[in-house]
Amino acid sequence: MTVPRAADGRLDSRPLAEPSGEPFPPGRTTLELGTSAQAVLAVPPGDPVPRPLLVFCHGAGGSAADSLAEVGELAADRGALVLAPSSTAFTWDLVAGGPGRDIATIDAALAQVFARTAVDRVAIGGFSDGASYALSLGIANGDLADAVLAFSPGFAAPPGRHGRPRFWIAHGTDDRVLPVARCGRRVAAELAADGYVVTYDEFAGGHDLPPRLVSGALRWWLDGPRV
Repeated sequence: MTVPRAADGRLDSRPLAEPSGEPFPPGRTTLELGTSAQAVLAVPPGDPVPRPLLVFCHGAGGSAADSLAEVGELAADRGALVLAPSSTAFTWDLVAGGPGRDIATIDAALAQVFARTAVDRVAIGGFSDGASYALSLGIANGDLADAVLAFSPGFAAPPGRHGRPRFWIAHGTDDRVLPVARCGRRVAAELAADGYVVTYDEFAGGHDLPPRLVSGALRWWLDGPRV
């Protein structure tokens, strides 16, 4: 299939009350999205039931496989689906200058997931450049995602604002790639000043994603209120 461009940063796909397609099997499925577009869906073991969905975006130069290595097993332990897209270039379109093909790819992937899988809530997450992308997409699509999980983000540059998602932001105090003072700490303060609900976790560490942070963020999202 051909993936259209999405210049406004909006994700149009929405969960369906009764998906009509055959449910995705447990395990990992690479979705058919056309040339240069890729996303992998990870489904926990068990019967097909309504599940939470985490869309997780990798760091610059990464891939869907990196995202699943970071969050896939921990999300499965909580019964959550993970949709892991790969950026079509070295990093994500919004980070590189403006919304376009990556947003369209994610929207097309979501459409396939929602057509075959019952989803009861959605979060957008990511690491490094993927975290900046998740923040930007989450602010622009808070009427779809009830939460954003951002690990070591650099900035937020939403093309618009819709809904009021909650935010979990974690950043290492010794981050030499995206220094905490001008990145995670600043972004968290700006979102809080805008009236968003923000949980900020500043940890002793560098530009990395320890499993305990992922577990804490998943617990915060899945055990917390819906907005």
